[in-house]
Amino acid sequence: MFESMLESSVDKRKRQNPWAYLISITLQTLMLGALVLVGLIHTEALPESMQLTFLSAPPPPPPPPPPPAAKPVRRIIRKRVSQMQAGKLRAPKAIPKEIAVIEEEDFPEDLGGVAFGVPGGVPGGQIGGVMGGVLGGVLSAAPPPPPQKPIRVSSGVQSAKVLRKVNPSYPPIARQARIQGVVRLEAIISKDGTIRNLKVIQGHPLLVQSALQAVQQWRYAPTLLNDQPVEVITYIDVIFKLG
Repeated sequence: MFESMLESSVDKRKRQNPWAYLISITLQTLMLGALVLVGLIHTEALPESMQLTFLSAPPPPPPPPPPPAAKPVRRIIRKRVSQMQAGKLRAPKAIPKEIAVIEEEDFPEDLGGVAFGVPGGVPGGQIGGVMGGVLGGVLSAAPPPPPQKPIRVSSGVQSAKVLRKVNPSYPPIARQARIQGVVRLEAIISKDGTIRNLKVIQGHPLLVQSALQAVQQWRYAPTLLNDQPVEVITYIDVIFKLG
């Protein structure tokens, strides 16, 4: 009912003064537009903080702080000073305040071998190491020198040292067959002048056995090297000749 009355009153005004209605609407519109334009033109009236919030984007967050630098690792190198100099124990530069006392364990009564050696040991061993060697070490006495090899001597030089020479007997079969020639033998003359390791180099088979039996009985004067007798290797020629 109230709304119907309001609409009827407005309709009456429009009918009574339509130009006044249009003018009022126009004036209201102009006033609203003027208020909007004033706000846009006179921006200096607004606070700067509000202008910046409207015109600029917020600043980015600050970067995270860098990680703390790693501490350098300090290595302590201790130099070991040898107590040996030129194979001898040298005196210390400073006297230590404390001297460590080393207590040695008692050895068992029946080791049966070398102390600090193989369990069970070797019967008759020496305490502390090998006789003639280094105390507590593994070195022993110097090994004996290797045996000297026989020296090769020419047959002409060695023939002058013959003390006893047995002539071979001519084999009857070789005599009947009229066989003659030279049998060459290689022999080692020992330090006492006897013959050993007699070998056949060349010769007729019918003459070889007689030559071996004869030369085996030969004796030589010992060959000296630095006033010491040595063994020598030489060739011996046994000549078989008819008539």
